[in-house]
Amino acid sequence: LRQGADSARGDDTSKLKTLISEWINHEFKPDQPIDPDDKHSRGFNNDVCGGLLCPAEIDWNNPVVKAGIRNRSEGYIVTDMSFPTFLYDKYTANPDDLEEGLFKGKILLQGYKAVFTSPSSAKDIDGDGDGADVIRNNRSAKRSSAGVKVKKHVAQIIKMRKVTPRSIAYIACQVRFALSSVTSWQSVDGDFDYIQF
Repeated sequence: LRQGADSARGDDTSKLKTLISEWINHEFKPDQPIDPDDKHSRGFNNDVCGGLLCPAEIDWNNPVVKAGIRNRSEGYIVTDMSFPTFLYDKYTANPDDLEEGLFKGKILLQGYKAVFTSPSSAKDIDGDGDGADVIRNNRSAKRSSAGVKVKKHVAQIIKMRKVTPRSIAYIACQVRFALSSVTSWQSVDGDFDYIQF
């Protein structure tokens, strides 16, 4: 079982590594596009990835903050104790209510759909796709295409009928890893502990 779980995690990690670079390049249009095959160009050394990884309660656009995080200066060490900006709707947190907009970040939602339904369903965020329920679409396709098998998506295979806290945590860790410059999965990434996160 452990080997199967590790293999599935590895597949999800590989899928999101490529997709997140595409989504960032499309949405943020960085001067130097993110290379889908190079993790070294990500993390806090990249302005876009750094902004998405930055704790939501501090301002990545402040040069002092950006330099402090990059240099790992006291008071600016990023740990698992803060929520990264990518978790928030419009990548912005309300400092008076850090739960407002939490777990509604576009890249988080895209990652969720890409892993649990299909990479093409991730286009449905912000009306880029047809916006319809993927499970319902899959059922309709099965009925309408007599005898032609339609591949089930992960949510159907594991009989996941709704979004769960555990599945959100899993995708949040996967997206954070995809945004980082770390090249191999570990439960502790420098000062950031994925298990505590």
